[in-house]
Amino acid sequence: MAYLNSRPRTPKVCPVCGEAVPPRALACRECGADHNSGWRLDAGTADGLDLPDEEFDYEAFVEREFGESRRRNGMHPVWWITAIVVLAAMLAGAALSIF
Repeated sequence: MAYLNSRPRTPKVCPVCGEAVPPRALACRECGADHNSGWRLDAGTADGLDLPDEEFDYEAFVEREFGESRRRNGMHPVWWITAIVVLAAMLAGAALSIF
């Protein structure tokens, strides 16, 4: 009988997705969260989501995290030259093997 009393309390509202959870449910019907994957003892007081504020500036975040330098689009000229040399060598080898 101790097993039934040791199960954690099921929250009324899922702290992960915010949907109503039936009493004594083992998991949320909407998102599948359960006692092991997302429900906490303080489930009724937290929303479970760690979303940024409304005034979150994505561009400032990227600049702060990755610096001001941005990668150029396209391949570096060294790789273009390498590809042309390899292609020319393959064509020359094919032409020599024919004769």
